[in-house]
Amino acid sequence: MKIPILILAAGASKRMQGRDKLVMDIDGKPLIHHVAKQAISTGHPVFIALSGAFPERKTALAGLDYQPVPVDHPEKGMSVSLLSGLAEISPCPPALLVSLADMPDITTQDYLTLIDAFLSDPDAPILRCATHHGQAGNPVILPRWAYELTDLFQGDQGARALFHSFPDRVKLVPLSNNHAKTDLDTPQDWESWHASKRHQR
Repeated sequence: MKIPILILAAGASKRMQGRDKLVMDIDGKPLIHHVAKQAISTGHPVFIALSGAFPERKTALAGLDYQPVPVDHPEKGMSVSLLSGLAEISPCPPALLVSLADMPDITTQDYLTLIDAFLSDPDAPILRCATHHGQAGNPVILPRWAYELTDLFQGDQGARALFHSFPDRVKLVPLSNNHAKTDLDTPQDWESWHASKRHQR
């Protein structure tokens, strides 16, 4: 069974002081390229929500096997990208894996761990990745019953209203270290992340 992966990559990097975080360097490649490649390596279909306002992001994805999802009004929030992806993906899959484009530590194995958790659970809850300490983060898997509740996708909250509306139907899937909570939103985030990588070497 194939579970489509939707990467949300249409936002404006508002906290990066004029720089586009998604085309900044991660191990010699733009961040968006790095994140997309990890998803594509799962063998599951990958869709990437993109805004025409940032053509350099599409350039950074050249040569990768993915389906672009055009987002006309990304300024209206993450939910617009999510709904655009749902409209693009057909026929309706049993679940949708939603990932963020600014999380450099999410690996191919992390995606597969999440997908395997869905495939092995007949109750099909909402699955959220979490740190090894149990702090909820991203990516997430939305089973069909959840992603069809489109009225709950509003503004920049993405699927958070779903989590609050159905707390008893949300299950955490722990990943290694802090993978599920590491995102690069600010210059300080980038500096801290690179410093941690240098320390690990």
